[in-house]
Amino acid sequence: MPRPYPPEFRARAIALVREGRQVKQTALDLGIHEVTLHNWLRQDDIDHGRRLGLSSQESAELRAARGRVRQLEQEIAILRRAATWLDEEGGVGPKRAHPVIDRLVDAGAPTSTCCRLLGVSRQGYYRYRKRPTSATELRRRWLTGLIREIHVASRGTYGYRRIHAELTIGMNIPCSSRLISVLMTRAGIGGLPGPARIKRLKGVATADDLVNRKFHRLALNELWVTDITEHPTREGKIYCAAVLDACSRKIIGWAIDSKQDSTLVVNALDMAIRARQPGTGGIVHADHGVQFTSWVFTQKIRSAGLLPSFGTVGDGLDNAMMESFWSTMQIELLNRKKWKTRIELANAIFEYIEVFYNRRRRHSSLEYATPHDYDLARTPRALTTIGS
Repeated sequence: MPRPYPPEFRARAIALVREGRQVKQTALDLGIHEVTLHNWLRQDDIDHGRRLGLSSQESAELRAARGRVRQLEQEIAILRRAATWLDEEGGVGPKRAHPVIDRLVDAGAPTSTCCRLLGVSRQGYYRYRKRPTSATELRRRWLTGLIREIHVASRGTYGYRRIHAELTIGMNIPCSSRLISVLMTRAGIGGLPGPARIKRLKGVATADDLVNRKFHRLALNELWVTDITEHPTREGKIYCAAVLDACSRKIIGWAIDSKQDSTLVVNALDMAIRARQPGTGGIVHADHGVQFTSWVFTQKIRSAGLLPSFGTVGDGLDNAMMESFWSTMQIELLNRKKWKTRIELANAIFEYIEVFYNRRRRHSSLEYATPHDYDLARTPRALTTIGS
């Protein structure tokens, strides 16, 4: 392998010869081969236009181009081999290649080159282009359009399961969830990621826990769960207290304020009581925050004929149903943008709860019904109407 010489060294050696020094003696003094110095001189003449040939820059570009060609040839060989292995029949196959060629041609790639690389004939591809669109493909395009509309209406939150529920339950369109998943993947549509798992923390109960993590209820007003969340804005934090019915998963009471105190949770509970007018014996379950253990809050519960319940201290699982709602709202609303003012965020929370979550968002635990519809079907008036 030839010895590398710095560009400065080569330039100085050439300068010595240009000054009148003999090539042989200069090479001997510098410890380099005479042929090497002659090559440097010839290349210098080419670079300065005194002799025909490739300049140093052109030679470097040519070497880089040759290296790139070798790399591309290797990549093409790998892709062809991978395509052969991926297909059981020993090739990509026209049915799989033709749609890919469509997208490549639309992007500006030559048709003949695409057909050659994917191993299909140009004549077969042009026959495929002239062939009328099949009924299956038309239906898939139609479904993709509906999927986009549902995804936009869900504020970009729905994954394939809820979109499938909206199509089959809400629109009465028969289709499989697998097909919806495939169409969403092809169209680049995706829902928001699910909530993170709640870490299990050990704590000591300081009051009676009447729920014991058994949140499932078959009737309305048997169990309400409540909690407070907070979120920052540029003006400062905003706090939201909410009351959720464990049967229908509906938010039946809420309050929003710039400070978290007992008034915040009492206002949320008061809204729930006025909206539901529950009978005696129902449970209101909360954590051990000072707002919930305050005298005014517990007195509000007892005056309505309800029973207070508190989970273990420092254990999110003891109020997991409410924590799940907060996590959902965090993902689908709060963390999706930076909020400027408290009023902006308060209005957004109000719209999310009353417009989207309660009335539009399909809940997987309710067989993909909305909390409002599930709640309405189990109210005494609905039952009376059905019975008559």
